[in-house]
Amino acid sequence: MASYIARKGPLVFSNLGKWAYNLSGFNQYGLHRDDCLYENEDVTEAIRRLPRKLYDERNYRIMRALHLSMTKTILPKEQWTKYEDDVKYLEPYLNEVVAEREEREDWNKNH
Repeated sequence: MASYIARKGPLVFSNLGKWAYNLSGFNQYGLHRDDCLYENEDVTEAIRRLPRKLYDERNYRIMRALHLSMTKTILPKEQWTKYEDDVKYLEPYLNEVVAEREEREDWNKNH
């Protein structure tokens, strides 16, 4: 995983995608898309595999968002996560976990 560079922004930039991203609201709290994923077993394992620095950054963003939500405020607009800059930091770890799970299920099915 050390050689992987996190993908920034979506694969396809579109006005509709940017509109939907901004409408979702999580960017107003400084969160990334991967911070908002439903934490099933695969996502939990991918989070566990994150390097310490990414894990700490993720926790900081989530704690800041919780604080902002409790105080019913949002970040200043210049601090919002931009559509083009949203880093998909969890994607390589999640893909690896899913591939391992599918391989394990396939192996268990055939043995």
